Amino acid sequence: MQVHFIAIGGSAMHSLALALQRKGYTVTGSDDEIFEPSRSRLQRAGLLPERWGWFPEKIHKNLDAVILGMHAREDNPELRRARELALKIYSYPEYLYEQTKDKIRVVVGGSHGKTTITSMIIHVLTQCGKDFDYMVGAQLEGFDNMVRLSDTAPLAVFEGDEYLASPLDPRPKFHIYQPNIAVLSGIAWDHINVFTSFDVYVEQFKIFIETIEPNGTLVYCADDPLVAGIALIARKDVTAIPYHTHPYRVIEDEVYLESEGKLYPVLIFGRHNMQNIAAAKAVCRVLGIGDEEFYSAIASFKGAARRLQLIANNEYTNVYFDFAHAPSKLTASVKAVKEHFPDRKLVACMELHTFSSLSENFLQQYYGTMEKADLAFVYYNPKVLEAKQLKPITPEMVRKAFGSKHLTVYTQTDELVDALRQITWKGTNLLLMSSGNFDGLDITALANSLVHV
Repeated sequence: MQVHFIAIGGSAMHSLALALQRKGYTVTGSDDEIFEPSRSRLQRAGLLPERWGWFPEKIHKNLDAVILGMHAREDNPELRRARELALKIYSYPEYLYEQTKDKIRVVVGGSHGKTTITSMIIHVLTQCGKDFDYMVGAQLEGFDNMVRLSDTAPLAVFEGDEYLASPLDPRPKFHIYQPNIAVLSGIAWDHINVFTSFDVYVEQFKIFIETIEPNGTLVYCADDPLVAGIALIARKDVTAIPYHTHPYRVIEDEVYLESEGKLYPVLIFGRHNMQNIAAAKAVCRVLGIGDEEFYSAIASFKGAARRLQLIANNEYTNVYFDFAHAPSKLTASVKAVKEHFPDRKLVACMELHTFSSLSENFLQQYYGTMEKADLAFVYYNPKVLEAKQLKPITPEMVRKAFGSKHLTVYTQTDELVDALRQITWKGTNLLLMSSGNFDGLDITALANSLVHV
């Protein structure tokens, strides 16, 4: 099989390219820019394009498939050539489905928690010696790629993103996978550049449930009233399985799951993670994994990269980095760290980085999200608003939107870093939250400099 990637450098696209190469496919690709870590990974595999740009001559009639990334535009020269030759053109999710259409597919959807739930299921299946394919949106410990595709695995586990499939396909990705087992973790408005109202956004999850295969299964969070309501519309042939936050106890900073009078240790913390564990457990039950097996396997789960990831610490201070950027994610992460360390102060620092978070009419969704922090910082770069062609916002608008008495807004990275360095960190934790990196800030180096003075 010969496959060409238009925009091979994306986080998801390069992972799929590596997975297909390992499967024995001949893989080529193009892009106009590729950043780390995609660049190094492609280079090691011999897949890094020799030159940046688009080259129609790379598109030929012997290609079995062309995979189109979101970074490519509709007028892309390689895409035009592929159309002229009437080649099969797939979006990323379409090709994942094509590769797994004869397998049992588990698809984890929801506004929050989907990466962690998918990672938990993958971890447990691995610990239990199961053969499976997967796609997940974060790097996992013990895995060198975020995608695996094989000819042998009877099962595939996918993270179901609700963002659009490709420049040619406006469907949300998770509408394409047609799950045998679907998970719906929670709903909180996001991606307002695509879903212009909350009702339009919610509708995508209703459609997701409708895509479940005949006689399939829906695992849903009954703690979320909106999700519970949507679950009621599932077809009669679909088995609906509700889950609630798993009972747990915190004993001397250690977290234990409670079940039938027994305590099972876990390495992660936070009520939202106990909810995620309940979802993973319900899915694993459907897949034939017993509860004792599950508890034994989940005990060694350390979390997905950039999800409440401990990046530096000493005896008195922990520094966490979290992918949180949407309001519901901020609330859950701040609450988790504060509840787990009630005797420590918490400094929460987040970056407004996504289209939604930088939109004036969405800012109000952040009201109260950082209220549980003892000190809160919000950072944004005004130049990013210009690049995204958004209306300017002011620090005062941000302060008012968050509604926190302990919040300071910064628009310069060096000013934010200076403010963090002025804090006495003994007995205080730091939570850094962003889907970016605070405009190129070496976050790990900063964290270590704060705790190792």
